[in-house]
Amino acid sequence: MIEVHELTKRYGRRRRGPSRLAGPAARLAVDRLTFSVRPGRVTGFLGPNGAGKSTTLRLILGLGEPTSGTATVGGRRFRELPRGLRDVGALLDAHDVHGGRTAEAHLAALARTNGIPRRRVGEVLEEVGLAGAAERRIGGYSLGMKQRLGIAAALLGDPPVLLFDEPVNGLDPEGVLWARGLFRRLAAEGRTVFVSSHLMGEMEHTADDLVVIGRGRLIAAESGAAFAARGTRRSVTVRTVDPAASRGLADALEAEGATVRREAGASEAEGATVRAREELLRVTGTDAERVGLLAHRLGVPLAELTARASSLEEAFMELTADSVEYR
Repeated sequence: MIEVHELTKRYGRRRRGPSRLAGPAARLAVDRLTFSVRPGRVTGFLGPNGAGKSTTLRLILGLGEPTSGTATVGGRRFRELPRGLRDVGALLDAHDVHGGRTAEAHLAALARTNGIPRRRVGEVLEEVGLAGAAERRIGGYSLGMKQRLGIAAALLGDPPVLLFDEPVNGLDPEGVLWARGLFRRLAAEGRTVFVSSHLMGEMEHTADDLVVIGRGRLIAAESGAAFAARGTRRSVTVRTVDPAASRGLADALEAEGATVRREAGASEAEGATVRAREELLRVTGTDAERVGLLAHRLGVPLAELTARASSLEEAFMELTADSVEYR
């Protein structure tokens, strides 16, 4: 388990008085963050650019000292963990490798310095699909191949805790599906899997839980479904085959304070010779139950009544709007 408690990180020094000789003003990158990442689940780490995600990951991995607060893995600070890559595996920057080495040599060096059996090099290269490129120099790899190599390095020690920063950047659609399945399998094995990403659609399909931050502060730490439900862009789709009745329903809904957008369309039943005009209503400001009851009262026949919740992306854009640094 990863536990972050009141984690704070400031960069630079505070100004003292009007003199500029005191140095630049401090920048608060992480502001009293508190959250937990549980084993057995994929936890997505989301936030706008500049929100403090990368800084937080670096603090968890002991690559910087917090100004205050703690970040622990299994109850210990990272630097207190005795087994290196066998305790925690991480991918922070796929480009942070020696381009003159081969993939096999790169992983062999990591294995040797972390007391990991040499056989694991071939196993992880096979797992990430790079076995056929093991002898190629990394400098000639595509970004997607470097991402796969970074994931292989994280898996090398077979650790119980894994952190990935933007791991699917550069992967093709097949690679994205592979990575999604890998993360979910690792979590199903009881591991702690923490994935930072800006791809909302991918996190919607991959993450069980979310940690969302903005300007260094916690916005949400909950399940993906609960976070999406906090968005207000819920709507109801209503489809009828009677335009006159549809207009009457729309008027009644608007009279009750709902917002209705009309979308005319046409459909043809299988085997039918006459096209039936249909009308779609997109309704916001009320729920499907209320729409159905009102349609029943007015005698409006419905061909479709579908409630649509906010997507993860819509909820994210709405709930982090005040935390966007560059618009």
